[in-house]
Amino acid sequence: MSLYRLAWLGAFFAALAWSAWRPHDYGTWWLEVIPALVALLVLVATRHSFPLTPLAYTLILVHALILMVGGHYTYAEVPAGNWLQEWMAGTRNNYDKLGHLAQGFVPAIIAREVLIRNHVIARRGWLGFIVVSICLAISAFYELIECWVALSSEEAAESFLGTQGYVWDTQSDMFLALLGASAALILMSGLHDRQIASMCKNKQP
Repeated sequence: MSLYRLAWLGAFFAALAWSAWRPHDYGTWWLEVIPALVALLVLVATRHSFPLTPLAYTLILVHALILMVGGHYTYAEVPAGNWLQEWMAGTRNNYDKLGHLAQGFVPAIIAREVLIRNHVIARRGWLGFIVVSICLAISAFYELIECWVALSSEEAAESFLGTQGYVWDTQSDMFLALLGASAALILMSGLHDRQIASMCKNKQP
């Protein structure tokens, strides 16, 4: 096992252990952290058949850490968000918005990698549009999940949703996912292309 993979797993499980130690409430913790656990299982299952670039793995870890912090405190109570709220004299804790920005940024790189390496798109001009569309679909589906949770579990709904009385919360969440996906394509495409090219070159006999 490579040093990078050991460091990745060490960071993931250390954060998971911290997050699971006396969280705000375990119902909300499970709801927030399940996506990170599912991602870990998928990465383990595909580590030989479809290993990702270091950029993709790193971004997935960052997103998992964001989820674990939110699960530990609940998004409305994350201390960093409270400090920012006080500093900006705001009316809500906006840590959840970081999560939704990542919800666009990270899947954009994963979707981009899957599409490029599997030669799904013949013309690169369509790549950005399709990647952003995939990220918006993921964001919309997550908002539906939040709605289903709210309908089925009134007790955990408020902590999981984290709306904090903001009536445009759903729309702003999806807009931030759009911004995150667009930013990923603008900022990371060059580095991502180089890593994909290097990976493909190393696989050649």
